[in-house]
Amino acid sequence: MTVAPPATRARTPGAARAGAALVALSGLLTALVAAGWGLLVSLDHRVADGLHRRAVAHHGLTRANRILTDWLWDTWTMRALLAVVVLALFVRGARALALWAAATSALGTFVQQSLKAALGRERPSWPDPVDSASYAAFPSGHALTVTVTFGLLLWLAVVRGARPRVRRAVAVAGAVSALGVGFTRVYLGVHWLSDVVGGWLIGAALVALSAAAYGAWVTNRPRAAEGA
Repeated sequence: MTVAPPATRARTPGAARAGAALVALSGLLTALVAAGWGLLVSLDHRVADGLHRRAVAHHGLTRANRILTDWLWDTWTMRALLAVVVLALFVRGARALALWAAATSALGTFVQQSLKAALGRERPSWPDPVDSASYAAFPSGHALTVTVTFGLLLWLAVVRGARPRVRRAVAVAGAVSALGVGFTRVYLGVHWLSDVVGGWLIGAALVALSAAAYGAWVTNRPRAAEGA
């Protein structure tokens, strides 16, 4: 089987178009959140109220969700996972690729914190909370970080020419993690549903645009992408 050269693998077809579409969707959702659109607020409250009643009633399930969100899918766990892969790439000589992935992850954190500060959306408030979280609600940092992390891991697997089964494993782990972390944050009553969806959309947009930008850079300066 013929293996495509690094410069060819770095060109992710449709990444720029996907990124533009995701930016449009995330921008629309952000605008609706900022405007306090009634239908969105109503949906958020209905979902949050329903899940909170279950969280209060099912202590075992609530405890399991807290373990998942505080340990397995914590933002620092996700950053550590990506850091291990980035370090491995750097050591193996793919320094440009490693630094690009690290910079994309850092940009995700910056965008997340900037939007939280700009919108200042309040988190759900309960008389009988089962968990707590600080700072503003939108977008969900957990949802955004897990999306950026696994999105970058999948992109790196493609660029490095990983075997199809490895790519599938990363994609499945990413999908399960994104959906899982989204559920835990709403179930535990620390985020609205739209916070989570916003985190997913913004995180996916960042990865798609970063992949497109890297592909364009490699095309123009193929020798600069060391070991991509």
